[in-house]
Amino acid sequence: MAILKVARLGHPVLRRVADPIPPQEIAGPEIQALIQDMFETMDEYNGVGLAAPQVHVSRQLALVGGETDDDGTPLVRVVINPEITPTTDKQFGMYEGCLSLPGMRGYVERPAAVHVRYLDEDGEVVEEDLEGYQAVVMQHECDHLQGRVYIERMKDLRRLAFEEEADRYLPVDVMNDGRDV
Repeated sequence: MAILKVARLGHPVLRRVADPIPPQEIAGPEIQALIQDMFETMDEYNGVGLAAPQVHVSRQLALVGGETDDDGTPLVRVVINPEITPTTDKQFGMYEGCLSLPGMRGYVERPAAVHVRYLDEDGEVVEEDLEGYQAVVMQHECDHLQGRVYIERMKDLRRLAFEEEADRYLPVDVMNDGRDV
């Protein structure tokens, strides 16, 4: 297992639509090792999620967190070849961060609820309805698989800030808990 280098904004891997993973490859050593390395990398950088293109691998694979179990242990989904559909016109806005744009936050509004269908680390089909913060994290990571970053979703670039200034000057009620989405 290894901590992988994170691609920063400007690297072409972040702008490419990632290749799907054939279901028969999911249980193989290459994909399973990538999943483990991504977990280590996400933990090292204190991320809430991480998409394979962010570690220079253009494949449809993401780790999506944002929830904890009853004991406070983080829960992270392994999401492969996701299909995501908004289920509401209502928007949910928050300041997002990204490991590929270190030190920055930007205010993004996204659908407040989504339906997602994907394969898990065992190749099993999973379908879920997510709301609020979990829906945002899922959409953020799925955007990476489509070659997009959160700043493209911003309506007002005046709401882009360095983390220190955002923590100091922006209203607390619109900031998240300081973790990178």
